[in-house]
Amino acid sequence: METKRNYVIDFDSTFTQVEALDILGEISLNGDANKDKKLEELKSLTDRGMEGGLSFRESLVERLKLLNAKKEHLAPLVETLKTRISTSFVRNEAFLTDNKEDIYIISNGFKEFIIPIVEELGLKASNVFANDFVFDDADNIIGFNKDNVLSSNNGKVEQLKSMDLQGDVYVIGDGYTDYEIKAAGLANKFYAFTENVERDSVLQKADHITPSLDEFLYVHKMNKAISYPKNRIKVMLLENIHPDALKILKNEGYNVSIYTGAMDEEELSERIKDVSVLGIRSKTQLTKKVLDNANRLIAVGAFCIGTNQIDLEECLKKGVAVFNAPFSNTRSVVELAIGEIILLMRNLPDKISKMHDGNWDKSASNSFEIRGKKLGIVGYGNIGSQLSILAEAIGFDVYYYDLTEKLALGNATKCSSMEELLKKSDIVSLHVDGRKENKNLISEKQFQQMKDGVIFLNLSRGHVVEIEALQQNIKSGKVRGAGVDVFPEEPKTNNDTFESALRNLPNVILTPHIGGSTEEAQVNIGNFVPGKIIDYINTGGTTNSVNFPNLQLPILENAHRLIHIHLNRPGIIAKINKILAAHDINIVGQYLKTNETIGYVITDIDKAYDTEVIKELKKIEHTIKFRVLY
Repeated sequence: METKRNYVIDFDSTFTQVEALDILGEISLNGDANKDKKLEELKSLTDRGMEGGLSFRESLVERLKLLNAKKEHLAPLVETLKTRISTSFVRNEAFLTDNKEDIYIISNGFKEFIIPIVEELGLKASNVFANDFVFDDADNIIGFNKDNVLSSNNGKVEQLKSMDLQGDVYVIGDGYTDYEIKAAGLANKFYAFTENVERDSVLQKADHITPSLDEFLYVHKMNKAISYPKNRIKVMLLENIHPDALKILKNEGYNVSIYTGAMDEEELSERIKDVSVLGIRSKTQLTKKVLDNANRLIAVGAFCIGTNQIDLEECLKKGVAVFNAPFSNTRSVVELAIGEIILLMRNLPDKISKMHDGNWDKSASNSFEIRGKKLGIVGYGNIGSQLSILAEAIGFDVYYYDLTEKLALGNATKCSSMEELLKKSDIVSLHVDGRKENKNLISEKQFQQMKDGVIFLNLSRGHVVEIEALQQNIKSGKVRGAGVDVFPEEPKTNNDTFESALRNLPNVILTPHIGGSTEEAQVNIGNFVPGKIIDYINTGGTTNSVNFPNLQLPILENAHRLIHIHLNRPGIIAKINKILAAHDINIVGQYLKTNETIGYVITDIDKAYDTEVIKELKKIEHTIKFRVLY
């Protein structure tokens, strides 16, 4: 006979994403002149209590003093908490309702707001054990019921003792008081819940770290709202990727870790071994050596426009889809380009520097308006074309050159060669991609083709300009001013020193690869790239992938979806269909796209199938990767 299971679940920062008393403070202290200071103190008291640095009763007494709360504040608190239930609990509502008899909410919080919340997801009010507020005659919250065992230190332990639960007991929570239940011998295991908050002192005590409820259910082989263990998809985000990306990926149920800087090849080769999804920006180099160690990698998110830092061909050979954000920071780069052009045309970098040194240099010498000047744009893609539109609107005559045929926007004039553009332009701005063929696209020969006194900008890729040639042409005066945002060699972190031959040259603006570094752009990127990765994992869709054949797929309904990635060889799809036919499996939908390297086949089949089918499909010659969606 199977042993009965009991589930003891914490409320604050576990069942909900927040600490309820912190939210109550936001409501009750509204209009208080010292609100921010009191809320900060409230949070500190909460953290100290949860980490074990302050006794629970001391923490509770001090927090209630700060709140100045009334009964009327509880209704808006409940409404707010209903919108802040932890994502993985909402996703697994079926588990909660199916096991409601055996789930106990044991909390040092208060019944007045806990019961309405847990009932939202089908749990029983009689299985909630928590504190009670004490009110005065004017309905002010003046304290708590001191006879309630949960108001005292070690209260959860005493509560569990009195309940005398029979069978196995599993505790899920984020605080030290949850660990105390296990330490007292009243639970089989303590699962540190980290979906909303991570407390180091608690993680050290845990039997198992649980990034979401999905992880707990997966470990115990229980029903889940998801059909495969998303919690086992480990995501690693580097280089200060926007918090929105972290939130989106964690809410999807993935196990996400973050690192503020880039990693060198050796460190990344070691850390990537169990990673399913890697998120990077421009500094991290994803090389063949790294990819050879990436045994579980299925997708890479480039949280930027460029992908020249990624070995796309090697990713393709290993069946790793790469996604970037081709449009998300376009406006930011364009605005920086226009701003720098105006500064350089007015010789402002030098004048600004002199002012900071105390020198007053009021002069119109070498200072020009932009109206009527010829702006030459090399590369007429997303950024180049938008720069064209804005530049024309403020008075530039715009010329452009691109290797591929591009329609002129507005009154822009297409040049038949780059040499033609360089000879005509007063200002040259580079907006090309990072392909290897573009290395040293601009060198001494191209500088000599430019007008004397040209203004030059590179906000594209560091390797497309020969730095020594640019340096010499600035020194000679051929280039009257330059704005450079990208460099062949860039520091991996903000703590590393920036070295360049372009430092301390006249009328030169050097910026630390920040063309797309605006709040708006990072929010856009942080929301765009995770969406593409999630769609790829959930449906197999590869829209906007920079290396995979692009397939937009319908939502999967009442079927299994078989995803087969293989080297582009004749007859693979015939072999797939032959295996399915041999097992009498009906195909309800099939999609195929190829490129020079791989074939990408999506097959939707009836629900029923023999597991032997999967083994045979994986054994097809030239198979790179295979996975099943339910």
